Amino acid sequence: MKTLLVTGGAGFIGANFVHYWLATHPQDKVVVLDALTYAGNMASLSSVVNHPHFTFVKGDICDSALVEKYLRDYSVHTLVHFAAESHVDRSITGPDAFIETNILGTYSLLKAAKKVWLDGPKTLEHRFHHVSTDEVYGTLSATDPAFTEDTAYAPNSPYSASKASSDHLVRAYHHTYGLNVTTSNCSNNYGPYHFPEKLIPLVITHILHNKPLPIYGDGQQIRDWLYVTDHAYGIDLVINKGRVGENYNIGGNNEWANIDIVKTVCALMDAQFNQHPTLKTQFPEASAAHKNDSASLITYVKDRPGHDRRYAIDATKTFNELGYQPKESFETGIAKTVEWYLQNEDWWRAVMDGSYQNYIDEQYKG
Repeated sequence: MKTLLVTGGAGFIGANFVHYWLATHPQDKVVVLDALTYAGNMASLSSVVNHPHFTFVKGDICDSALVEKYLRDYSVHTLVHFAAESHVDRSITGPDAFIETNILGTYSLLKAAKKVWLDGPKTLEHRFHHVSTDEVYGTLSATDPAFTEDTAYAPNSPYSASKASSDHLVRAYHHTYGLNVTTSNCSNNYGPYHFPEKLIPLVITHILHNKPLPIYGDGQQIRDWLYVTDHAYGIDLVINKGRVGENYNIGGNNEWANIDIVKTVCALMDAQFNQHPTLKTQFPEASAAHKNDSASLITYVKDRPGHDRRYAIDATKTFNELGYQPKESFETGIAKTVEWYLQNEDWWRAVMDGSYQNYIDEQYKG
């Protein structure tokens, strides 16, 4: 039996990881530490709050003393670090939070982990797993080979720069102090509990409100997309089979241009409204979807500063060493995602409060 401390476990990927781990490792205990900022949502954990092996504690990862306390009190073996500010757009308009959470927060966790696991009378069994992003590698042209673990870091946004910094800190604590660490760099995730400011849930919820679907620039920015549960599965393999001190890329081998993602979601939404007439009553504002014409809402807006053109993950190392392979195809994963948002209206309406609407209006004005 293991005890995991999951930072950021009320966020999108963290919450999905918690659901995955409790389902696939029923003997383990999971403690979630989350500050419940705008993207952290206890509703994403509502189905496990009464699970006998689940504990939630509200707290800030920048509080090293607090982290030390929970590492000791719960005899934590494995720390899985998701907690991060992660939206590139927000990092452009407000980078301070990204420096504090992603860099100083990671440093705080590393200090606490070292003190509890390494600085006592004996070294305790442990693993510090750091969840990172493919954005630390920079941008690719249409013909460049995909990112490997040996690709030089070249971050282009305050977000990716802050994540690159945290990756380097994790590496340094392994090489300098002997902390048992692993890092995974993943491509774009999608699936349930995704905060509505991100592309796929934004498109779904805007269609349901008959609002414009904002597309940056020409919409030809390419991303590799991975269903979030497949990401959780990949992290599981890295934690249990990965070599200490190593980085592992986790990707979907599934590159799409943003505009094609939007058009695919539009077609799926139109099909849902065509096949299920009750949706027209449930979502009376979604008039474009009622007419099988959601794509008419597509609206091109000014591109964001420093917008990376293409990301692509080469997960060969993770496949060869750990046997990793995504289990969900994009066709099945995106269909499940659309259906989840249609069936979980209460969840996304609860997070789309006044401050969220003000942010969206300001971000995409003009």
